[in-house]
Amino acid sequence: MKPVYIVDGARTPFLKSKNRPGPFSASDLATQAGRTLLVRQKFAPQDLDEVILGCAAPSVDEVNIGRVAALRMGCGQKVPAWTVMRNCASGMQAIDSGINNILAGRAELVLAGGVDALSRAPLLYAEKMVLWFSDIAAARSAGQRAALFAKLPVRALLGPVIGIMKGLTDPMVGLLMGQTAENLAHRFGITRAQMDAYSVRSHHRVAEAQQKGHLAPGGGELEALYDANGKAYTLDDGVRSDASLESLGKLKPFFDRKYGNVTPANSSQITDGAAWLVLACEEALQRYDMQPLGRIVDSQWAGLDPAQMGLGPVHAATPILKRHGLGLNDLDYWEINEAFAAQVLGCLAAWKDEKYCREELGLERAMGELDQAKLNVDGGAIALGHPVGASGTRIVLHLLKTLKRTSKKRGMAAICIGGGLGGAMLVEAL
Repeated sequence: MKPVYIVDGARTPFLKSKNRPGPFSASDLATQAGRTLLVRQKFAPQDLDEVILGCAAPSVDEVNIGRVAALRMGCGQKVPAWTVMRNCASGMQAIDSGINNILAGRAELVLAGGVDALSRAPLLYAEKMVLWFSDIAAARSAGQRAALFAKLPVRALLGPVIGIMKGLTDPMVGLLMGQTAENLAHRFGITRAQMDAYSVRSHHRVAEAQQKGHLAPGGGELEALYDANGKAYTLDDGVRSDASLESLGKLKPFFDRKYGNVTPANSSQITDGAAWLVLACEEALQRYDMQPLGRIVDSQWAGLDPAQMGLGPVHAATPILKRHGLGLNDLDYWEINEAFAAQVLGCLAAWKDEKYCREELGLERAMGELDQAKLNVDGGAIALGHPVGASGTRIVLHLLKTLKRTSKKRGMAAICIGGGLGGAMLVEAL
């Protein structure tokens, strides 16, 4: 199989939702990150063979947001652009789709990434209210309209459906994503103290990476955003450098208020953000005299019980490890997206569990214990946030940047996916 290289990448700061629409639409985020990335390349935006953008919750006024972003970035009308959606792994799916088109010979140079502006997820009316609006639109006389206003369903009017809550509920098993995390905590005996301790570590690691410049403008990954008034957004703003077991312990469980342990503080944050990667084949590298960051060695998708969706990284990464004769700790670094602390800890527990590895993964024995010094070394989505469409791209980008910064060689990026799926990519720095 011919190699597919990652030339460069960039992302926006991830901006935490503050219970109101954020300052940037999804296409604003994708456009600003993409322009900054493209302007430093040795090729023109019009030289791209295609643009692929993952987005889990595109706005109705940005349909096929991949095309919208490509045109706004100056790629021109002749560069095809399209949008993919695989829930939490939409950004990773964009990369995989680009890889496949390069391998098939249909493309040589691809811009692939992910975006979401979850703060702008809509409020929706329930069917009862929608039918009322339909009736009022069809009314022919003032009397008919007056009669309908007398029957106005006030409760439905004042109680809209919260779009993001609907989107984060599995339609097959009827569980919120946080409830699936509670399932994993129960299955593997993960305590509230363990969840909170993991979350505190995530915040502290991100704060340290910001202080060292790894997660700051100029660090090679994150690029500042500027709003219409010229205000700069330079850092991921959900990080709590003062996070402690005491402060996190004050929050009450949200998804299972009576018996649960999953809280907003040990869950990923709802955020807005975008990330991009430039993918190229050998011929494109030579044509434009480009030096790659690394290459994609292998990728894998997996399916599992939607009620246990958080174990997706285990089911996707394990086949890659087996194909390449690798153990968990033969890799230099791991990036497992932190949807929930219980979910990441559940993955680590599953690999150590003999029964799970035999019955669910078809292995002869347990995979063993992953060295957590190699895992999410600069923190993760609990502190950074999880703009669903962007996270799959972010973890691949950050993994490569970490490998290059530390002069290491190989790493795995893996992500759980709502609906009972998992995705993983094995990368190698060059």
